[in-house]
Amino acid sequence: MAYFLGVDTGGTYTDAVILDQAANRVIGKAKALTSRHNLAVGIGEAVDAAIAAAGVTPSEVALVSLSTTLATNALVEGQGGRVALIFIGFDADDLGRGGLIEALKGDPVISFAGGHSHAGTETAPLDLTALEQSVRGLGDEVMGFAVAARFATRNPAHEIAAREVIRRVTGRPVTCSHELSAQLNGPKRALTAVLNARLIGMIDRLVAACEQHLAAVGIDAPLMVVRGDGALISAAMVRERPIETILSGPAASIVGARWLTGASDALVSDIGGTTTDVALLRGGLPEIDPQGARVGGFRTMVEAVAMRTTGLGGDSEVHLLTEGLTGGLRLGPRRLIPVALLAVDHGPMVHAALDRWLSTEVTGEMDGRFVVPMTGQTGGLSTREAAVLARIAAPMPMAQALTSRLEVAALERLVSRGLVMISGVTPSDASHALGRLAAWDKVAAEKAVRLIARRRTGAGERFATGPEAFAQAVVDQLTAQTVDCLLEAAFGEDPAFSDQLPEALARHPLTTAGLAGHRGVMEITARLGVPVIGLGASAPSYYGAVGVRLGCEMILPEHAGVANAIGAVAGQVSQRATGLVSSPGEGRFTAHLATGLQTFKSCDEALVVMEAALVAEASERARRAGAVDLRIEAKRDIREAEVEGRRMFIEATLTATASGRPRVARG
Repeated sequence: MAYFLGVDTGGTYTDAVILDQAANRVIGKAKALTSRHNLAVGIGEAVDAAIAAAGVTPSEVALVSLSTTLATNALVEGQGGRVALIFIGFDADDLGRGGLIEALKGDPVISFAGGHSHAGTETAPLDLTALEQSVRGLGDEVMGFAVAARFATRNPAHEIAAREVIRRVTGRPVTCSHELSAQLNGPKRALTAVLNARLIGMIDRLVAACEQHLAAVGIDAPLMVVRGDGALISAAMVRERPIETILSGPAASIVGARWLTGASDALVSDIGGTTTDVALLRGGLPEIDPQGARVGGFRTMVEAVAMRTTGLGGDSEVHLLTEGLTGGLRLGPRRLIPVALLAVDHGPMVHAALDRWLSTEVTGEMDGRFVVPMTGQTGGLSTREAAVLARIAAPMPMAQALTSRLEVAALERLVSRGLVMISGVTPSDASHALGRLAAWDKVAAEKAVRLIARRRTGAGERFATGPEAFAQAVVDQLTAQTVDCLLEAAFGEDPAFSDQLPEALARHPLTTAGLAGHRGVMEITARLGVPVIGLGASAPSYYGAVGVRLGCEMILPEHAGVANAIGAVAGQVSQRATGLVSSPGEGRFTAHLATGLQTFKSCDEALVVMEAALVAEASERARRAGAVDLRIEAKRDIREAEVEGRRMFIEATLTATASGRPRVARG
């Protein structure tokens, strides 16, 4: 009998499930802490425990599928490796569009003349000699390159030529914008290429870690990865296009939610350690975002589920709001290592520091915070950043790593590069202090919460009278921000409010009054009109109060804590290729093929040739992605205009989709 293994690697936990596909049921599941220093450790512990719980042998596993929130988390938290952008044929002003400067975060940009016109003809030659000289010295400073050329989707020749030079000279991975999207909007394509290049190292380490353990235990089965739209792709393909895994975990959670509950219409809300992901299930299917996935403030060109991802989770940073007299709390968007978790492996250091801080009357700004070194590419660090990183040889109190306040900015840069993580008070610590969780060091959590509760508001009063009161305030704040996330998604998906900002409606006084059941001269009632499916290991701890607040049914399925891992093996493989046929002049029709432009005298002939090329491309991609028993679907979107009573062809966008079930190992 063949079984399927699903694995989900999140910011805090790695989950594994064994599905009996024939019986359509979970027969084994397990959780392990995600081991950032070596992902294979956490994956191995979860996989081994799930196989043992299921009572199956590794040789009986016929398919392995992996979903992850690591790419999503990295973008939400502003992390990732250093990259260089090769910008061909664009103006200086183009860097300011689409959030490109913010995404680069000071990483190098090299601009060249070149690119093509809207019709696909070369506007200026690309100086490959100058390109070679420019990138030669960057190979040791960056982990990858992104290449974007003007109108590369109409003619990718300059991107392809630049890629070959960079690979030959530096040996580093290269991402070309035309490979990620067939749409226009060069700066947005460049943004997507930059983010892809930034994620390559992270996803490569994840796939390698999974492959390493599968080989070690004797699982000889195809390894698939969940894409952002819920479809599956092979591990080899995802190494080249890691950007497609943004929203991989959330997409898998939606597939898992449907599999677990059978619900047709509901809001799916998945709370993890780093993010809360909300999407609408309509007619049993998730909505696909036509504008591209939006994560961490960036609108990419990656096709993914219509998901609202917010930096709010069990391990979100607790911010103290000291403006004004009363003070307040805000959670996220950055993930911290909970103090209770850090104390599991570094208890003596953590407890000694907490006891020292608690022994004084005044709580310092850095008290209760620790720094933890991570592995990663260190090229391009400033002298100050390198000095701070050198001091952080092991987990330690934050103040111990810094010699002056001038180094705080350097530390923040190291955190954004993923070279250092901060540990501090989180909702997970609050839940441990309240006795709702018992997974880690409860005593360390209580000490850390007691310490932060002693901080002062603008009026000079302590934020809370004791650790229990502060911990409850943190949990209440998580409830309030989760309610906001769900309301934003609900208003955003309701066509009656399409011309309004969902963020404003979610926080509007009338919405707040309606949820509270206001009764006065005016009576106002509001509630969510669909059920909420709460997913994530901590959903049972937090989501009961959310359902009460929203006046809706809250569905918490039995295997909610491993829904992502279930969704990872419940999907199908799907690949799509898109191309354009344009008309540069009357009686001339140009097919913009991957191999170059081809002009025809007949519109029908150009369409047929373009469609055949796209079907072949989509089919080849689907087979590389691990699909068998392909189904092909082709669509034509033809734009015409009426000129003096005649229908004139403008252009046509053609799409071919190849879908199939994932290839499994034969027993």
